[in-house]
Amino acid sequence: MNTKLRTLLLLPFFALLMFTSCQDEVTEITPPAETEALTATSELTTLMTSTAKLDGSKDNIIDNASCLSIELPVIVIVNGLEITIDSEEDYKVIKAIFDEFDNDDDNLDIVFPITIVSSNYEEIVIENRLALQELIQDCAGENEEDDDIECIDFQYPLAFSVYDTAFQVIDVKTIENDRALHRFLERVRNSEFLASINFPVTMLLADGSEIVVINNEELQTTIREAKDACDEDDDNDYHDNDFDKERLDGLLMTCFWVVHEFERNDDDLLEHYNEYAIQFKAENIVKMRARGGDMLTGTWTTRVTDNGALINLKFDNLADFTLEWFVYDLGPGRIKLYQAGGNRIILNKNCDVVIDVTKERIENYLQECFWRVSRLNINGSDNENEYIGTPLKFFPNNVVKLRVNGELVEGTYEIGIRNAGFILQVNLEGRPNLNLEWLITFLESGLIKLENANNKMVLRRHCPDADDDLKFIDNVLINGEWEVAAYHNNGVNNPEKFYMYTLDFMETGRVKVIDPNNGIFSGSWLAYRNEGLHLGLFFGSNAPFNDLNHRWRIKEIAQDRIELKDYNSTGEIERILVLEKKI
Repeated sequence: MNTKLRTLLLLPFFALLMFTSCQDEVTEITPPAETEALTATSELTTLMTSTAKLDGSKDNIIDNASCLSIELPVIVIVNGLEITIDSEEDYKVIKAIFDEFDNDDDNLDIVFPITIVSSNYEEIVIENRLALQELIQDCAGENEEDDDIECIDFQYPLAFSVYDTAFQVIDVKTIENDRALHRFLERVRNSEFLASINFPVTMLLADGSEIVVINNEELQTTIREAKDACDEDDDNDYHDNDFDKERLDGLLMTCFWVVHEFERNDDDLLEHYNEYAIQFKAENIVKMRARGGDMLTGTWTTRVTDNGALINLKFDNLADFTLEWFVYDLGPGRIKLYQAGGNRIILNKNCDVVIDVTKERIENYLQECFWRVSRLNINGSDNENEYIGTPLKFFPNNVVKLRVNGELVEGTYEIGIRNAGFILQVNLEGRPNLNLEWLITFLESGLIKLENANNKMVLRRHCPDADDDLKFIDNVLINGEWEVAAYHNNGVNNPEKFYMYTLDFMETGRVKVIDPNNGIFSGSWLAYRNEGLHLGLFFGSNAPFNDLNHRWRIKEIAQDRIELKDYNSTGEIERILVLEKKI
């Protein structure tokens, strides 16, 4: 992303200033510009509203209406069989009954009453087929253009600063899902208030990739460019078979496909085939890269029948993959295959994976940038926290350096070849967890996965000089001294234990902590990007700052304030850390 981060969260920062002002003072507020505020008539408000609309196409096999969704459970009668539909998985049962015979007339009747949800999330009780048909007539037809945008989604939670019509901040609102966002934007469109987005915001594209945007202009452009960039699948089939052989072949050859799940004859073989990479090439040639880099070559063909599409794979030395597989789910960035007898494959699209691995290519990747240890599991125990803020740098002539508290610890590395594939051997004094012979099991331009008998390690590329956002964050942190202004842990603010300490972020990656009573100790810091912007802090066992050893998510940043958050596995905020520049 080339856009500067200097405007990141400007309005929420103003909101903070207003909230901390004395009540008897009059604060001069500059109204947000058209490009900063969501207003009733702005294009961005309209685009966001369309993105948040309910997509009703998943149950089209029942109601034939992409702007409506039937609340489950619902009872239907399919070709004379009464079925209770409890989940989206049950739509496959309807499809299987429809596909059982080629020459019969398929019909489906709904047992009323039912509750439907409109694209605007309005719930309506429907008593009979006639009432349902009247609503269906208001929807666009099969595969016709409609208002909802399905090719891009928001990653939640989102936060908004809310203004009244006098441009006074009245609330900061957190949004957790599409329904809540749509209702919030409807209030904006009804001119009840103005609102501004708390950036950065992560957008999820239909192919599974992500885009982080940091201002209104980027968000508007991203949604506008993505809204027609995929097949919205608004037909009345389920997981449609309406593509032809040419379209299927083209999809298979667009990128590499990586094994995500694998079962053969009811045996789970994922541990053996995990992250095998497949490349479908012209002239029906398929290449398979095993973990470790071994290459296998086979053939592939496809055919599309009235009952669906099939992919035939043949390998002389890979019997588990050699089968004609039925395509039972074809979604954005993912293909699911199965065959009777307990055989299943799930493939994820990955355009960055490296198929033709060579020693020279591995060395070139390693030497491009720094590398973060994002995962290090030794004998079943996670040890990656020891490497927060301490990236590796690989140099020519087999030199590797680990940056610890701003100092470079020097060692050696070597790329070798074993029967199992390519290996990475690291030797760093005092780092026994790294000093192992690692088999390279997965390689793409920004990611390397390694393992041996009982251990796993993941390295992620870190190129701060090529990222304007990271350069801005680094510049903010190294200019001036900082202190802990707030530390919320499970809702309780307790910054007192950090009082009188000063943090000095140094360009070398060292963070110097000045204690007026006990002198100085050091830690490590690193600002990096990984599905958003983060700040890694590591102070070892030095209390009280050892409580802050974490990879924090950067939520707000300004020249004199940075707010960091820690989320649990369900997306809830567990801790908030606020640093402010000392005056």
